[in-house]
Amino acid sequence: MTTTLITDASIAWKLLNGIFISYKPAGISSRIMRSTIQKLLCKELNEMHVRPPTTYVCIEGETNKPMTVSTRPSFADNILAAGPRYQEKDIKLFCPIMPGKDTSGVVVTGIGKGTKIAYKLLESKTTRHYKLKGTLGQATNNYFISGKIVEKSTYKHVRRHMIDKICASMQSSHQRKMFEQCGVDMESQAAFELAVQGPIRPATSKVPVLYSIKCIDFESPEFTLEIVCLNEYEDYLKTLIHELGMKLHTTATCTQIQCFQYGLFNVEHALLKKHWKLEHIIHNIQECQTILDNNEYLLHQKSASLLQQTNSE
Repeated sequence: MTTTLITDASIAWKLLNGIFISYKPAGISSRIMRSTIQKLLCKELNEMHVRPPTTYVCIEGETNKPMTVSTRPSFADNILAAGPRYQEKDIKLFCPIMPGKDTSGVVVTGIGKGTKIAYKLLESKTTRHYKLKGTLGQATNNYFISGKIVEKSTYKHVRRHMIDKICASMQSSHQRKMFEQCGVDMESQAAFELAVQGPIRPATSKVPVLYSIKCIDFESPEFTLEIVCLNEYEDYLKTLIHELGMKLHTTATCTQIQCFQYGLFNVEHALLKKHWKLEHIIHNIQECQTILDNNEYLLHQKSASLLQQTNSE
């Protein structure tokens, strides 16, 4: 693959339209990450070759005599008067999902005209995949390891099969709840027809839904859950670990939240903080566009209400 060195800011600006994937580290908010990317892009664009100030035409002299016409750079367009050519407010960014401060992982961001694509991705209710790490034997006031410990308990009785059993029960209850919201009996033909069309996506974005929850690692007191969900938020994911501990007749605290996949975009596509640069973002936009072109259904997935209407017709 051949690469072309871009030295003109106007050409680079035109290429900043689409979606790109970044990896958000834990400990910083999504707003700070978004602001950092805007500042870095502006800095690089302003360091490139930018257009010269527009010309100001000056007509001087008395109106009843021959007048002189001269041109000079416009002060209104001068960088010293108007500021840098590219500013943060000029770069429009939109994230379908804004992870919390303690969450790390994949973040999809639309830039320029790509904000419309990012909005469609939000409307299509694309599932997210998480890895949640927790520790048994303690509970904190904010359900996360950074909080103040408010309770300690024994956990020696907990075994792997106990966690697997509770995870299966939680997954089953969420699936049953999903069908109930659709007004469909799980043992009916309508439920079967809904299930074969793929994951049932709720019509509302306010109710968290778990499609899958399983334990992928257990070394007491540490354990790791892998979750596929929709409409989730950070506090809800922390609460899942807390509830799991209660059902195990002990206490549990969340120690790490990582989103490792958003639809078809995973950590392999994500740009690390050291790669939040113009060149890498432009390349990532092109890579993401190729994925969208090959998987058009990503932006046109149906919710449960639409599936119901299709089946009734």
